[in-house]
Amino acid sequence: MDDYPLLNVFWTMLWFFLWIMWLFLLFKVITDIFRDHELNGWAKAGWLIFCILLPYLGVLVYVIARGKGMSRRDVKQARENEAAFQQYIRQAAGSGDAAKGSSVDELARLADLKDKGAITNEEFERAKAKVLS
Repeated sequence: MDDYPLLNVFWTMLWFFLWIMWLFLLFKVITDIFRDHELNGWAKAGWLIFCILLPYLGVLVYVIARGKGMSRRDVKQARENEAAFQQYIRQAAGSGDAAKGSSVDELARLADLKDKGAITNEEFERAKAKVLS
């Protein structure tokens, strides 16, 4: 252990952590390149080649040039996922008469509480069984 002092262990851990963070950012940028519908195929290919050939510079330039768009696409994707989830709950609960409509709203509210962590999975299942009965 004398060959590798404690400070060197911390430095190694720091550099490893930064490298992992950079890999996450690189994959996030590559995912965003393919997710963006505003870019045509050649622009996507150009950004991808730039990020692969000069990874540090490519990612840095992409985040500077298109960072706001990345966050907008993330928010849009999250909203679409939430809307699809809520629609699935309404479909799964049925869409018959007025009583069904109120139970659908109740199930949506319960799912929202479960997602926020306000109720446990067990409480959610009990309440769902009560609403559906």
